[in-house]
Order: sequence, then C-alpha cells, then structure tokens
Amino acid sequence: MAYLSSLNSDTVRQISILDESGLFMEEFVSSPHIKYKMLHGISLEEAKKEAESSNMYGLLYIPKTENLETLAKGITFYSEDSPSLSMMGDINKLLENKVNTLKLKEAGIDSETIRKMRISISANQETFKGQETSKLGAGLKLVFGGAAGYLLFMFIIIYGNMIMRSVIEEKTSRVIEVIISSVKPRVLLLGKIFGTTLAGITQFAIWVVLILILMTVVTSVFGIDPAAASPSQQVLEQSVDGGSQKIIQEIMMEINNLPLTNLIVMFILFFVGGCLLYASLYASVGAAVDSETDTQQFMMPILMPLILAVYVGMVTVIDNPHGTVSQVFSYIPFTSPVVMLMRIPFGVPLWQQIISVVLLFLTFLGTVWFAAKIYRVGILMYGKKPTYKEIFKWLKY
Repeated sequence: MAYLSSLNSDTVRQISILDESGLFMEEFVSSPHIKYKMLHGISLEEAKKEAESSNMYGLLYIPKTENLETLAKGITFYSEDSPSLSMMGDINKLLENKVNTLKLKEAGIDSETIRKMRISISANQETFKGQETSKLGAGLKLVFGGAAGYLLFMFIIIYGNMIMRSVIEEKTSRVIEVIISSVKPRVLLLGKIFGTTLAGITQFAIWVVLILILMTVVTSVFGIDPAAASPSQQVLEQSVDGGSQKIIQEIMMEINNLPLTNLIVMFILFFVGGCLLYASLYASVGAAVDSETDTQQFMMPILMPLILAVYVGMVTVIDNPHGTVSQVFSYIPFTSPVVMLMRIPFGVPLWQQIISVVLLFLTFLGTVWFAAKIYRVGILMYGKKPTYKEIFKWLKY
C-alpha cells in the first residue's frame, strides 16, 4: 500500500500563480512534485483561460487589496476538479505564514497582541467553470465515495457467500443430481447468479423507498420544505446560531453540488456487474468443495482483489483521485466497482465510467465460462478435497 501510494504521489502538478498583490513573488518554490508558474500583466479571466488551455493543475489567484484581512478572504484556487486535500493544506499554510508575518510587522511585539493579530487563511476554491468548491466539499465527496465503495464491498461478499452456501447445500444433499438431469449446469449456474443479484437489487430498492418515505414523513412532521436545499430560514434561526447556520448551509450546498444521480446510477451498474462477476467465482468454489470449512483455501484469491480495492481507494483516492494508480485500479474489473465509485464524487469523465462498466461486464462473460467449467465437474465430485492443480484439469474437460 505504501508503494502504491508513493506511485500515486509521483504525479507532477503544475500550478499557475497570479499574484496581483506582489507579496508572494518569492514564496512559491517549485519542488519535484509541484511546479509553480508566475503570471504577470494579465487579467484573472485571461489567466484562467491560459491555465485551462495549458492543462495546468490549477490557478492560484491572489488579489490586490487595501489590507491583509481583505486579502485573506479574496485568495482563490481555480481547478478543473476538486484539488488534493494535502496540497491545498500546504498552500494554505504557506499563505497563512506569510500573511501573519506581514501582520506581525505592522503590530507590536507583545505576545498577546501577536496571538490576537494572527489570521487564518483557507483559500476559496472554484472550478474553471465558476462552480465553488471547498475543503468541506472534498471531505463530503470522500465520505460519499467511501461509503458507496464500502457498501458495495459488503454487498458482494454477503451475496457471494449466499450463492456459495446454496451450492454446497444442494451438493451435499444430492439435490443437485436431480436438478441437472433436467437443466444444464451452465444454465443452473447463471440462474443462481442472476437470481441472487436481482435479490440484492430488490433489497437495495426497498432501502431507497423506505428512505424516501422516511424523508417525506420527517419533512411533513417537522414542517421542513422538501423542495428547499436546506431547512427553512425560520427553523434555522430558532435552533442554531449564525455560525452553525452558515456551516449547515455550506454542507447542504456541497451535498447539492455532488453528482448524486451519477453516483446512484453507477452504483446500480457496478453493483450488478460486481455481483455477477464475484458470484460466479463464489459458485465455482462452492461446487468444488463438500463443506464450508473446505472453502478457506480458495477464498483468498477471491477476497484479495476486493480488499486491495478498498485500501487503494482509501489511500490513493484521498490524496489524488485522478492519479495514475487510482485510474488504473478503476479500470481493472476486479477492483473497479469499489475504486471507481470512490472516484466518481470527485468528478470522473463519463467516458471513463463507461469504459470501466464495459470492461466489468466483458470480464463477467469470461468468468462465467471459467466458473461453468469448474461448476459442471465439481458438483458431482464428492469425498476428496480438490487442489488447485485438479481444478485446473477440470477446465480442460
């Protein structure tokens, strides 16, 4: 994980800086991972167009103001997508240290005065198209993406184990011998896979309906306008102070800015594709053994890609959701359902999502052929615990 994280952080980010104040000309020093380019004599709109056309990672705009307090509120970072949390933290820290140094020169040297005069900076964030983003928004994207990816991870394991136990039960009770006298093993396998996947979708749909009903009941009982982006102004003024109200409004604004429709649609597609892919593998394991205790030696190759996907998503997507490692793992069919869902809230082009989904379903077709070969032979094998070598021979029958 440390190695993959280091690969993901090797990306060189180029950032343009338009400093109209002239106070930070010497502060930004390029490093192996971040290259700064100072812009001079152009307007903000021209700088945004140049940064966007040059495929720069972002544009840091520092306006010329009358005082440092106004300057701290006017600094804005423009980018195509949500910037890295760690990178924005470094930039904010650099700006904050410089502004506070200048402020201390204007003030006395008394320690209490220094403490009171300290200014905190959190640069405003906007996309090149004018959509405001924030550190809070990046955190919410991480929460929504992580929750979607981890939820899918649990669904795949739960329903995969259901199929595996079903196959083992039918095999040990010899019911399977009666069933395959009328149905081809491949058709029976596909029936189990599709049936369990549809059961999962049904359960997910029930959750969505219950949540919508609950939201409707809550809004009607507490008198909250469901069409509004946030609770009514009167309720907010009565229940929270101005600072809390601002935080709630920011949270609601950032939630509204999330691609929730895209995330829900892709969750369903990756849920179906992921369940189909892993269900076929779980079914083949169930057909190869006589009891659930014998499945442990075959479970590790199935679980490792899922576990790797969760950790890759948590480590690399946090730092750089559009980095090389994040993108590669969002295309690999065995990890894409989890990693891609974690990336979508940060803004993933639709063509990348489509490619990932297509690769997932194509891999499922190949996996079904592989699983059907094992399933056809394994469901009639009893008594002896198979090895990987024997299972490989079954593929040739």
